Amino acid sequence: MSFSAAAGNVAPTVIHTDTDGLVHGDFKLPVADGSIAAYYAAPEGRRDLPIVLVVQEIFGVHEHIKDLCRRVAKAGYLAVAANLYERQGDASVYTDIPKLIAELVSKVPDEQVFADLDASVAWAAQNGGDAKRVAVTGFCWGGRLTWMYAAHNPDVKAGVAWYGKLSVGHGPLIKRVAFDVVNELHGPVLGLYGAKDASIPLADIETMKTKLAAGNAAAKQSEFVVYPDADHAFLADYRASYKPEAAKDGWSRMLAWFQRYL
Repeated sequence: MSFSAAAGNVAPTVIHTDTDGLVHGDFKLPVADGSIAAYYAAPEGRRDLPIVLVVQEIFGVHEHIKDLCRRVAKAGYLAVAANLYERQGDASVYTDIPKLIAELVSKVPDEQVFADLDASVAWAAQNGGDAKRVAVTGFCWGGRLTWMYAAHNPDVKAGVAWYGKLSVGHGPLIKRVAFDVVNELHGPVLGLYGAKDASIPLADIETMKTKLAAGNAAAKQSEFVVYPDADHAFLADYRASYKPEAAKDGWSRMLAWFQRYL
């Protein structure tokens, strides 16, 4: 299995969101052991903005993730995407997904991710964001982390998990999975999944629904939308998995979710 966009074969559907009305850019995010690369986007000239943490796919913070930040900013939020496994290596040099997971992604502990996302919130709060109104959204690898971080940070008011694993994680360092944290959610999570996604069995989604229904208040408010014709990574407009109808509907649902809870 190869990742064609890494080799420069970008699909004609790739979306580029302009920066009109935005402040945005790459920056160095201060973290516990130094700094890591990050990207932000926000409406120009506004303060006290709700913060949306945009959690990367396994491919890191590449142009697609930056574009998603700009789309979120256009909707009125301060979006921040940190390169959450910069310490482990450079995801952009990989073209083989199993090798990327084995050599880099599997070496990233959740504790590192949580600390870096906490640092992202702290940075955002110092740069126009409201640290008491935090949302998190993530994709694939980041979809799982959306569930996990919503259970980690008490200031998370909402999460939107795009096709994130529920019963497993990536690699031997993972101690807990989404199934384990339903009673710890601080904000309700909207799960956006594809029925044709072989990496996330529909049985896992049904199990998660049952657990959420028996969970705490935020768990009970959580919801799933499963798109019957969508596979994994249906929002990724630079990949062959892109499903425009599901992507558009999911994005609208995400923004409505944020508006409801932030």
